[in-house]
Amino acid sequence: MPSWFRAALALFAVGWGANQFAALLPVYREVDGATAGQVTALFGAYAVGLVPALLLVAPVSDRIGRGRVLRPVLVLSFVATVVLMVGGHSLTLLLVGRLLAGVASGAAFAPGTAWVKELSDAAPGTGARRAAIALSAGFGTGPLVTGVLAQWAPAPTLLPYVPHLVLTVAVAVLLRPAPEPDPDDVATSDPDAATLRQVLGSRRFLTQVVPTAPWVFGTATLAFATLPAVVDVPGPAYALVGALVFLTLGTGVALQPYGRRLATGVTLAVGMGAGVAGFGVGALAATTGASWLVVPACMLLGTAYGFVLVAGLRTVETITPARDLATVNAVFYSLTYVGFAAPYLATLLLSWLDGTQTMLLLAGLTAASALVALAGRRTSATR
Repeated sequence: MPSWFRAALALFAVGWGANQFAALLPVYREVDGATAGQVTALFGAYAVGLVPALLLVAPVSDRIGRGRVLRPVLVLSFVATVVLMVGGHSLTLLLVGRLLAGVASGAAFAPGTAWVKELSDAAPGTGARRAAIALSAGFGTGPLVTGVLAQWAPAPTLLPYVPHLVLTVAVAVLLRPAPEPDPDDVATSDPDAATLRQVLGSRRFLTQVVPTAPWVFGTATLAFATLPAVVDVPGPAYALVGALVFLTLGTGVALQPYGRRLATGVTLAVGMGAGVAGFGVGALAATTGASWLVVPACMLLGTAYGFVLVAGLRTVETITPARDLATVNAVFYSLTYVGFAAPYLATLLLSWLDGTQTMLLLAGLTAASALVALAGRRTSATR
């Protein structure tokens, strides 16, 4: 087994643990009687643990090694799942489990991605793609499996978590022989504070990255966490949510290579346009009751997820010196994970608006963000 594949499996396992909760949102509503606001808040709490870990752990792994960070993180991911299992009927324990899952994810993503890149001998860019695919595959496969088990296995708040425990143990064993890179090959220079302030305060970052980055996961999470709440889709509810997660994220991953072939501005415009269209189709589904429209809506929102992510990363790479790229990327990813709060905010909107109005408002907000970003891009181009 190639060494890079062992590190990629760790990302897959942590990604699985991070997003397996998504398919269980209707379970906690129906079995435990939790409100829609409570379960979407629990879902979004993941980002509260993730963002600080993402920003703090990456430089630590530069100093002590990727494996010394990633191996304990697998243990933390395991513990987070155990807490979710034990806390199936306790909102407090579920909150703790989601926060721990967020910390594990934030601590794993940057070191894990760097490790896969360092262990990949192929052409430049191959390692980053491998890491992204492994992580996204975990994000999508975890909910698919948990949704199926919640639907047809007993104990829907308990048994769906078991596969992640088994997977994590297996990956921990496989990860042990993975070599650490030569310390001389790892860039450990501290980022330049003045340069960071210049990049993060630049017109391109503030007008192109900041308004659009939250829509990376905002579009994706709204697809599978909010659309089923505004459109009555017949069939096995738990398995359906898992399938929608897989469809949304799978579409984004499948289309990302096409986004990379386009100019950055075009990629961003297509991605944000797909988001507007996805919410528009969602509004049509809510108005007509045509449940089949949920499928193209999720595919459009998945396209937005994939394209806006690619455009954001390319913009950051363009405006950031190499020595500061890891830090600015961490800030960018932190902004993308703000999108995990979107389903909770949508739940608040649904207490005032109907499904059609909520989807149209989301389409309008997406369009406004796109206009700000594209106007900022034109302004930057003329300077």
